[in-house]
Amino acid sequence: MTDQATAARAPRLPREERRQQVLAAALEVFSTSGYHAASMDEIAEQAGVSKPVLYQHFPGKLELYLELLDAGLGQLIDAARTAISAADNATRVSAMVDAFFSFVADPHAAFRLVFESDMANDAAVRERVDAADLTLARMAAAVIAEDTGLREEEALLLASGMLGLVQVSARRWMRAGDERPSQEVASALVASLAWRGISGFPLTHPPQAE
Repeated sequence: MTDQATAARAPRLPREERRQQVLAAALEVFSTSGYHAASMDEIAEQAGVSKPVLYQHFPGKLELYLELLDAGLGQLIDAARTAISAADNATRVSAMVDAFFSFVADPHAAFRLVFESDMANDAAVRERVDAADLTLARMAAAVIAEDTGLREEEALLLASGMLGLVQVSARRWMRAGDERPSQEVASALVASLAWRGISGFPLTHPPQAE
């Protein structure tokens, strides 16, 4: 289909609405094909816009990809921040685990761009993912340090381990297909494991004198 034909069939939309339409189409294409196999032609066709319209919103494929990645990372961080605001630590752990499982289960989330990207070694992508990982770990570490008396770097190590457990488990669950347990059951199992580990530390490591 030509750009002219695509443009002719596409209804006129407000700029921001059109932009969101392009982003939704690009997310589907990138999630299905990966960055390298995806093309701007395919994204334009999926969005129902001409290539000139697509380039009005995004100067290139990388810029489009990075915007989706930023949005996905922001979504996950916001969900984790909400989880951390729970009243007690057991609920915080459960909510944090559920936030990861919900993220990978959401067809409209950018979890493949965050966790399974074929652009993982690209400097711009790696910088963003590493920064998000550190933000999530520091959020969890602050709670662990306050509750256990562990030093900051020790709490950060535990938080990173816990988040790694949750992330890998959620991804494994997502790939398991029809044989996998329900999201509720899977999330509860992993939360139980994480909480049993973390709950062993309170009051056993009082603050150490400098």
